[in-house]
Amino acid sequence: MNRFLILYTTSGCHLCEQAENLIQRQTNIAFSAVEIADDAELLERYGARIPVLQRLDTGEELDWPFAVEDVEGLLMAALRS
Repeated sequence: MNRFLILYTTSGCHLCEQAENLIQRQTNIAFSAVEIADDAELLERYGARIPVLQRLDTGEELDWPFAVEDVEGLLMAALRS
């Protein structure tokens, strides 16, 4: 499966670690983690909101806190598109 989900994150963010663990261990959904500290625009946009999960095809975003069901819903919507 192509990686069509991005998790915006940064080092030292315990909520980001929780989100990544939730996605990896409970959903088996492929995603790419993007470090926002490396990009001033991303840092401005997501700095106060991370972790944020985003669909690449539509730009739809899930702000933390999200549950397994929310992530799966985002995936299912992507598969139906």
